[in-house]
Amino acid sequence: RPNLAAGDLVYARVTTANRDMDPELSCVDAQGKSSGFGALKGGCVLQCSVGHARALLARPPAPVLAAVGAKLQFELAVGLNGRVWLDSCSCATTVKVANLLQHAQGVAAADVQQWVAAQLQQ
Repeated sequence: RPNLAAGDLVYARVTTANRDMDPELSCVDAQGKSSGFGALKGGCVLQCSVGHARALLARPPAPVLAAVGAKLQFELAVGLNGRVWLDSCSCATTVKVANLLQHAQGVAAADVQQWVAAQLQQ
């Protein structure tokens, strides 16, 4: 059981959510392993549409994540509620990736590679 304080950012699975009760979270997967769940340290939180969050979670990886991931190193946790946690080795990289993810919502999948390359050259 993680030791969390009020206001901590947590990547977890909602196991129970009722109107009359507090939600219950789980930081383990079906096999009982943490699998990346738990407290998120550092980074920043972005807000995007629920549709864009679902696109970022799609398999195979979203074209924008593949294109940006080929050029920059970063960590990402996407929630179905539209919240995106982003962390990287430098603030400049975090800001670049955040801007690319937020502005990529209107870019066609076929054009993403060229669009990301053009944005990173600016």
